Amino acid sequence: MKIAIGSDHAAYKEKQILINYLENRGLTVLDFGTDSEDSVDYPIFGQKVAKSVLNEIANKGIIICGTGIGISIAANRFKGIRAALCTSESHAEMSRKHNDSNILALGSRTTNIDLLKKIVKVWLETDFEAGRHINRLNMLDE
Repeated sequence: MKIAIGSDHAAYKEKQILINYLENRGLTVLDFGTDSEDSVDYPIFGQKVAKSVLNEIANKGIIICGTGIGISIAANRFKGIRAALCTSESHAEMSRKHNDSNILALGSRTTNIDLLKKIVKVWLETDFEAGRHINRLNMLDE
């Protein structure tokens, strides 16, 4: 599985840690930046990851900024993207089961790295339930 990942400067360190975590799980990681802690604009990186998922360059994406809010808004501007901001394992599970989220949004300033790893693990390991949820997902893109 290919995972696209992107962050702003506020989450650069966490992104690097998560890249290592994902690669140690045997996943291919496509890093769409940023490449340092120098100040950058989060929409750029949310959009890069969203486009990589839409264009099937990556199977799923992970985006991170200080709170996860801004970068998730940037990614969700694209039809077909379902970026879910998750602050708990429960959020991650339900975002996959009921919403088939294809991008996981995280906050580096609101969630510690150990919990970020747990959230990523649950998100990657949870399947979409489909069924009654398919009609609801279709409504999002109408």
